[in-house]
Parts: sequence; structure tokens; C-alpha cells
Amino acid sequence: MKLNKQDILKALESISAPGEGQNMVESGAVKNVVTFADEVIVDITINNPALQAKKKTEVEIMKAIHDKVYEKAKVTVNVKVDAPPKSAANTIKGKAIPGIKNIIAVASGKGGVGKSTVTSNLAVTLAKMGFKVGLLDADIYGPSAPIMFDVERERPLSVNIDGKSKMKPVENYGVKILSIGFFTQPDQAVVWRGPMASKALNQMIFDAHWGELDFMLIDLPPGTGDIHLSIMQALPITGAVIVSTPQNVALADAKKGVAMFQQESINVPVLGIIENMAYFTPAELPNNKYYIFGKEGAKNLAHDLNVPFLGEIPLVQSIREAGDLGRPAAMQTGTPIELAFEELTRSVVQEVVKRNDDLPPTEAIKITTMAGCSAVKK
Repeated sequence: MKLNKQDILKALESISAPGEGQNMVESGAVKNVVTFADEVIVDITINNPALQAKKKTEVEIMKAIHDKVYEKAKVTVNVKVDAPPKSAANTIKGKAIPGIKNIIAVASGKGGVGKSTVTSNLAVTLAKMGFKVGLLDADIYGPSAPIMFDVERERPLSVNIDGKSKMKPVENYGVKILSIGFFTQPDQAVVWRGPMASKALNQMIFDAHWGELDFMLIDLPPGTGDIHLSIMQALPITGAVIVSTPQNVALADAKKGVAMFQQESINVPVLGIIENMAYFTPAELPNNKYYIFGKEGAKNLAHDLNVPFLGEIPLVQSIREAGDLGRPAAMQTGTPIELAFEELTRSVVQEVVKRNDDLPPTEAIKITTMAGCSAVKK
């Protein structure tokens, strides 16, 4: 039997378009109908991405053609999903903090790569450049900002802002700081499950009076876990910076750190990778470089992942000593260390400016069940 296109369209008029008051033909859901002898191909577009909606549409089309046109027709249905963009009412915007222009997450897949050291030196260098800077120490279980800024004995004060009591961050070297370390004893372990840690973070973020900031740096704990998701749910992150040493063990985890931010459900721009402890130069041999942890591993990783390489920081004893004494090494004027951190900070600022020019503002994300566990598909 030779099928007629008009008969097929008339049969399809008996089917309601999913989620619409009109039938499939009136609504424009039917894009094309091709007949050849006893074969018919129907191209249709629906707005409901659910698998059951697609299957239901296929079954209804086949049944309508078999019942109303020819019961032995060979029917092929091509269903395309064209879901409309989410309305503003359904989009999770997060709670942007008034007055904070850029929020930079500093992360590492692996512990011990100097992430907190790099974060503190970035913060003081930005402050030296004239920016208004805040630092949130989000490493709930191993806070180090109070030590690195020599404010271990300080405690945030309470201030009244518009009738509400807010925490006033501790300030030193031009950087406003909040850390769980301000609320615990030096020898006290923070033994909390994820929800409790996340609640503490939210209090330091939203119950604090940060004031006007050009940059807020968030020193994240190692890994890709609960704290990271809590931060990205709570705040619209401008971009992420990954810190790694050149060795393969650290690079393997740094790659996972980049993958976390690039995951479709998270989609936070990666501003670049920093190579810490890139090489060692002894004071008595200033022209020599010893690549103790490997050479240019993070630089090569940045190239492989197609993300910017922000710069390298050498392995220098005084950087460690300065962190332990609470005076970040970038404050050592006229030294190669200061120059290295200034160059690194300029690269970070340039990437932030470029990101803000090229991309829309990041929105805080909505993490659904197991979304944070799915792998990135390239």
C-alpha cells in the first residue's frame, strides 16, 4: 500500500503535543513527514527531555498511524528534544555577597603542595597593588590562615550592620581574614561531619561584614569533596586557580581538581594552574636550578588541559619561614620572591579581567544527587 502524507498528518492531529494544549501538527512539533510505499518517517521535536516523554510520543505516533491509516505501515519516529531555557524562577542564583566583585577559589587536588602559602601571598600582593582583599580560610579541618597572617590570638568582633549582628573579619597586612581557626583552641581538633562544616562555612560567608572587596580568595581544602560543593552552592565563584607541584603524584590530583570545576553541573571557569616548588636555587649558587620535584610538570599539564599557566614559584626556605612566622614572603621587598609573586598575581588579575570580559557572571550551582560524583566527559 502506498501511504499518503496528508493522511499521516491528519492522523497526527489526534495526538496532543506533550505539555501543550494544541495537537502535534498545530503546535509545530511535527517537523517533517516522508512517505515511500508502505514506509513513513516522522521527524518531531518536543520540549520535554524526559525519557518517558520521548517513548510515549513514539508509541502514540505509531499507534495513530496504524489505527487511522494503515495497520501494517513501517513507521520510523525521530524525536528531537528542544528544551526551553530555564526560567529565572527555576535558576539557582546563589547569594552573592554585596560589595564583593570577584571570588577566586584556590584549590589543589592534593595536600602539601603549598596551596595556603600561595593563597596568603597572592592576598598580600593584591593588597600591595592597591586592591581591597579578603581571604576566607575554608579548610575547616586544617586552618592555617591565622598562623600565616600572625593573627592566631585575634578574634572577630561583632558589629551591628542595619540592625543585624555581623562578624567583623580580622585584618592584617591589608587583608580581611576569616577562619575556623579563630573559633577553636590551637590544640583542638575539629571533628565534624560534612553538614556541620558546611554550616560553619555559611556563617563565615554570610554572617560576616566583609565590606567592599575587589577580590575574595577562598583557600579550599585539598581534594574534591563536600566543602568544595558547599562553597560552589553558596557562592557564585568568578574563577578557580589550581596549585600543584611538578611531580606526577601531585599532577594526577591537580588534573582531578581542574575536572571538578569543569564538570558540566559545576562549570566554574578555571583561571589557570600555578606551579609551586618549581625548582630549588641555593643562595650560594644563585644561577643554578635544581628540579627536585620534576621540571615544568604543571606547565605541561596546563598545556594539555588547555588552561592558562599562571606562573611558577621556586622552592625557597624563606617562603616557608615567612609563613611560619606570620609574615608572607611576598612582603620581602626587593627580592626575587617578591618579584615571582608579583608576576604570578598579575597573571591571575589578567585572567580575571579576561574572564569577566568574555563570560557572563558565574552562578552558584545546584548539586543534585550524585552529580558531584559523575566524571567529566570530554
